[in-house]
Amino acid sequence: IMVMPGKMVQNGQFYQGSGAGMMSGIKFDEKDITSLKKIKTAGYIVPFFVKGGNLSGEGKTETTQMHATTADVFNVINLDLESGQYFTKADQDKKNKVIVIGSKIAEKLYGSASDAIGKIIKMEGQAYKVIGTLASKGGASYIPYTAGYSFNPDKKFIMLYVKADREENLADTKTEVKNVLLKRYKEDQFSVIESTELLSAINSIFAVLNLVLIAIAAISLVVGGIGIMNIMYVSVTERTREIGIRRAIGALKRDILFLFLAEAIILSAGGGLLGLGIAGLGVLAVQQFIPAYIDWQTITVALGVSSFIGLVFGVFPARRASQLSPIEAIRYE
Repeated sequence: IMVMPGKMVQNGQFYQGSGAGMMSGIKFDEKDITSLKKIKTAGYIVPFFVKGGNLSGEGKTETTQMHATTADVFNVINLDLESGQYFTKADQDKKNKVIVIGSKIAEKLYGSASDAIGKIIKMEGQAYKVIGTLASKGGASYIPYTAGYSFNPDKKFIMLYVKADREENLADTKTEVKNVLLKRYKEDQFSVIESTELLSAINSIFAVLNLVLIAIAAISLVVGGIGIMNIMYVSVTERTREIGIRRAIGALKRDILFLFLAEAIILSAGGGLLGLGIAGLGVLAVQQFIPAYIDWQTITVALGVSSFIGLVFGVFPARRASQLSPIEAIRYE
């Protein structure tokens, strides 16, 4: 369960103005954590303070998000270690300046995840000892929230994670969290959101985006199909005498029809192959940033759709070619 400032999600969709509400709304403190820990069905209460900035080590610098939180965060959001160890509650209580960083940051600064262990890394003049590196999952770094008070002097948190002790207690825990916070804040000052609600809201955005992309793709296919049809009409006009000669020496109407249909399909399939080639180059370019790929199913569908467009829009010029009179066609020009 995520507890955030402002009104975030309503009826499975992001609330209008949710971004502004989160930026300008309330912030939580240790008093809220103490109150929430009294909920019997709450297994973990994990506060978050996030600070964006540059981590520097070995003369190199990388941009990251520093998450000041508790040792329980690794259990709550399932963060696995690549090497080293997590920071503990003892580190938290002693305000030890230790840090667990992402494997990609470790590789960029120190060459490998294991080589980063024991090194000193700096952010805004504060030095932290690297005690662990996380398996590849996001690019954030984690420190004890008490060690993060140097850049969080107000000792406030922008978000809280609450994990129920058992799955069947999730709904009750959510209700209890809301009731506890209502004793201190107004209802529109915070949001208590299950991860499934957030996922539903994100999916609703992607559903709209998919519809927009489908509409753009449909328009592109129609425009492309009209282009193919025009090209084939020009081809029929330029080859009218050839069509007449073919008919005169025995070609049937269906032979002419299939000839021009095949040409239209080959033309559109060739365009599909060219598009796939450009897409493949694009995928190779972005693979270093995001895990993009093209599978065989995508290739098959792309070639099938492009060939189908050629078939549909090639019918009209092919039919016109097949209906030409052999005598009139031979006399053309």
